[in-house]
Amino acid sequence: MVYDMADSEVGIDETHPVQPASPYAGTKLAAENLAESYYHGFDLPVTILRPFNTYGPYQKTGMAGGVVSIFTSRDLDDEPLKIFGEGTQTRDLLYATDCARFIVDATFADAAIGEVINAGTGRDISINDLAELIATEGTEITHVEHHHPQSEVQKLLCDPTKASELLGWEPQISLDEGVTQLRKWLNTEEA
Repeated sequence: MVYDMADSEVGIDETHPVQPASPYAGTKLAAENLAESYYHGFDLPVTILRPFNTYGPYQKTGMAGGVVSIFTSRDLDDEPLKIFGEGTQTRDLLYATDCARFIVDATFADAAIGEVINAGTGRDISINDLAELIATEGTEITHVEHHHPQSEVQKLLCDPTKASELLGWEPQISLDEGVTQLRKWLNTEEA
């Protein structure tokens, strides 16, 4: 995440201070700065898009994957869902088709040129609650020591107002529906 930590119930909008907490986040912000330099220096049409935690088909289900895909895959394989730390950290989870539509909408909107635009649902869920949502009967949920607690984002909640106002974009897939679709896709892939 390129944004500084948020500690309120108000979602992160595009004016929120940036402060990358990991080298990965730092590279994202560096790439944004480079792209913006082409906009300001050469008048190239550049838009910075910041979708929040995106999940769905084709996402990795190992440690390099996203939490929704990892939990869903582990649940299907009758493996415990492992939560790093206390599980109170929250995420605003955006389904892949909503993210793709956001990218397309922003790409073809003249009003988006030169802008930074967030995409998310405007609702967050704790990792504990996410595990409960995904786990089927008999699935164990465990807590394990966090391997990188210094870069853990405690609260990640998007304010998607600008995307709505500038692009007319709204997410269409609820978390329940997205998990159901992902579960079906993973079942098909594993069959």
